[in-house]
Amino acid sequence: MNQQKDFQEKLQKNFQYSAFGEKKLVFGEGAQMPILMMIGEAPGGDEEKQGKPFVGKAGKNLSAFLEVIGLKRDEIYISNVVKLRPTKSSPKTGKEVNRPPSKDEIAFFLPYLMDEIQLIAPKMIVTLGNVPLKAVSGDNSMNIGDVHGKPYTLTDGRILFPLYHPAAIIYNRALTQVYQEDLVTLKDFLVTL
Repeated sequence: MNQQKDFQEKLQKNFQYSAFGEKKLVFGEGAQMPILMMIGEAPGGDEEKQGKPFVGKAGKNLSAFLEVIGLKRDEIYISNVVKLRPTKSSPKTGKEVNRPPSKDEIAFFLPYLMDEIQLIAPKMIVTLGNVPLKAVSGDNSMNIGDVHGKPYTLTDGRILFPLYHPAAIIYNRALTQVYQEDLVTLKDFLVTL
């Protein structure tokens, strides 16, 4: 746990002097050396408020996800590529709303994500959506629509299992069945590890 604390302190120190330093960091959390590390895109409003990944609406999605694959939250590790909430001002309300992370934000946090993966040492990495898929694979030509639900071996020997982001189902109900099938495939694959 000291290594994880050192990692967080290093990131915090470098972050405060970055262009993003006015934002609040949301660190990953969970088990050390888990069977599964889940990586999302970036924290949202609830995550920023609570300082934890995948809480609020995302936490409900996570609970349903974990129930299907037969794991508990404390058995996995959860993080994001970008560890701050990317926002923009809503033209309608003037309030801050979520936006996809910028290339600069991804570039800043990517080395820390790679360090975090090495530190946590999961057997399998589940990416949720295109941003984490491209970050973890290092292949910007990969597209979640082409590779979801299929395990890949990374250069370090870990297994990458790409999934659609759970929010994709909200915007595209046609993906519900595909997503459920991918979760069953993941559950079956976990048994082999």
